[in-house]
Amino acid sequence: MSKTEFDLAVVGGGPGGYVAALRAAQLGMSVALVERAELGGICLNWGCIPTKALLHSAAVLRACREASGYGVTGADAARPDLAAMVARSRAVAGRLGQGVAHLMKKNGIAVFRASARLDGAGRLALDAGPALSASHIVLATGARARELPALPAGERIWYYRQALAPDIQPRSLLVVGAGAIGVEFASFYRALGVDVTLIDMTPEILPQEDAEIAALARKSFEKQGIRVLTGCAVASSSPSHDGVRVVLRQQGRQRELETHRVIVAAGIVGNVENLGLETTRVRVGQTHIMTDGLCRTDEPGVYAIGDVAGAPWLAHKASHEGVLCVEAIAGMPAHPLDPLRIPACTYSHPQVASIGMTEARAREHAARTGAEIRVGRFGFAGNGKAIAMGEDQGLVKTVFDANSGELLGAHIVHPEASELITGYGVASALEATEEDLMHTVFAHPTLSETLHESVLAAFGRALHA
Repeated sequence: MSKTEFDLAVVGGGPGGYVAALRAAQLGMSVALVERAELGGICLNWGCIPTKALLHSAAVLRACREASGYGVTGADAARPDLAAMVARSRAVAGRLGQGVAHLMKKNGIAVFRASARLDGAGRLALDAGPALSASHIVLATGARARELPALPAGERIWYYRQALAPDIQPRSLLVVGAGAIGVEFASFYRALGVDVTLIDMTPEILPQEDAEIAALARKSFEKQGIRVLTGCAVASSSPSHDGVRVVLRQQGRQRELETHRVIVAAGIVGNVENLGLETTRVRVGQTHIMTDGLCRTDEPGVYAIGDVAGAPWLAHKASHEGVLCVEAIAGMPAHPLDPLRIPACTYSHPQVASIGMTEARAREHAARTGAEIRVGRFGFAGNGKAIAMGEDQGLVKTVFDANSGELLGAHIVHPEASELITGYGVASALEATEEDLMHTVFAHPTLSETLHESVLAAFGRALHA
């Protein structure tokens, strides 16, 4: 008979759930992982990983088209094969899914393919298999795309699953939502030659990012041919001859747009339904489970991590929460996760990456506390490696507390921004001051020298500006 009693049971096998299970197994706990779909969750199967595989295909295509500028002839005749790109993307996701399954087996974690709901203290009822009991239960059920009534999912209106595995390459595309997901889809399909319009209700794209950085990204997207409309919402939609007729509302005026396909990327909602939460003291607010800094809910022995526990909705945040939650359960020293030390990345072309406060938020903070801030900027046009790569457009921006030297925020727009931001992430975690960063030796020639120069610029010491 299969084992049904465990120290820890995790509901959801995404980047939060499976990492929590692994860390618990490392600490000697007996662990059950319940997953109703694919191991790795949305991130691995229908989000982070397959999206990045497609975006890398787009980057290769872009490199081929620009190859003559690097002394390589013939490559500019390259053409996109969307079906092959999608097949590669699915294969990448499949390989990593198999890797997660191997890790579960290797670490002795019992995997149950089922849906689960809380069924009394320390119990989980499964829709396929025996009930489980555990001293601690971690809910890591993730989130799903927010559906818009004006844009019902269908053959011509895509949400992320259809957008990642399309049956055709659209002639024209409307992307609704200019957060990270929408911007990435707009960037990918534009690289294929699709006529793309990107809209958002907010005054600017990437509304969570620093306004100056978002404006630079928008300028780059528009230069690539992406039509960007902000302060714009969808009022209604209806089928046209072979596409979709959409009525847009912008600044009190309405306009019609005819498009072949629509992608909806207008935020997410937590998967809190059918978990049996109504039988517990677990509180839900705005579709997300409410927790304390150590991921504890109001129900003893029940925890929540990752997207289902609220913003920021990032896979690495979920994984980190999984580790700190389990370590707290094990009685190890654990500290709440500081949202200002979580990097965020958008993998468009160019990429956008950030950590900490935007300049606007830092100025609001300074006005409340009487502090003074210093802002440094350094463009990649002054970096030798960027010029050699032909990627000399972009900016690094740093925000400091002028008195303490604390790094309050860092923001990058550049094709390699997601790799570069970790330098500031490490600095933030180590509470490095501007003096520490100024005295750090950066290798030459590297893109990371721009991080150094931006710090220097904040204090009037930039060398290559």
